[in-house]
Amino acid sequence: VQGLNRFLARHQENADMNQYWYSKPTIEFMAREVEQQCGNEGDGCAFLSTPSIYFSLKDKGVKARSKCLDFDTAFNKDPNYVFYDFNRPEDLPEELCGTFHMVVIDPPFITREVWEKYTAAAKRLLRPQGGIILGSTIDENEAFMGELLGCAKKQFRPSIPNLVYQYSLYANYESEGLENPNPEIPPMD
Repeated sequence: VQGLNRFLARHQENADMNQYWYSKPTIEFMAREVEQQCGNEGDGCAFLSTPSIYFSLKDKGVKARSKCLDFDTAFNKDPNYVFYDFNRPEDLPEELCGTFHMVVIDPPFITREVWEKYTAAAKRLLRPQGGIILGSTIDENEAFMGELLGCAKKQFRPSIPNLVYQYSLYANYESEGLENPNPEIPPMD
């Protein structure tokens, strides 16, 4: 298990739940991205189906202001865990609605219908004046990522070693890190 981060060392992927973890370098990159974007006092992040990123945060302040929203109750020992069923965005705890600066989203399924439910959750969780979104999905979803969330495809593509197809990151904000290719991923033809 040497070379894994703590999350990867402790949690096996669960194919029955469509859990496929990012690689260690991708997790570290995405955690740093969240920490940079949520570095101001009071800026927290809602991690929707992205426990590997939440549990890999190093900035204790950002982690304390954030929540890990996930269906898998294996994470419920963490005080910032919130049970989340993507089919029921209306069931999000009212006290979390309108409180986050950022959401990070990686649904277990890639269909538009599923992304519409995650969009509803993101809009409920973000502050009323809006916020920033970082999502992960396949390139074929690029059009509706723009339509639903105002997100554009970025140069950095995540490595997900046990997934058969390549994902891209999408964001509704500019970031220097997101505009650099991931050295783990071969260049696209």
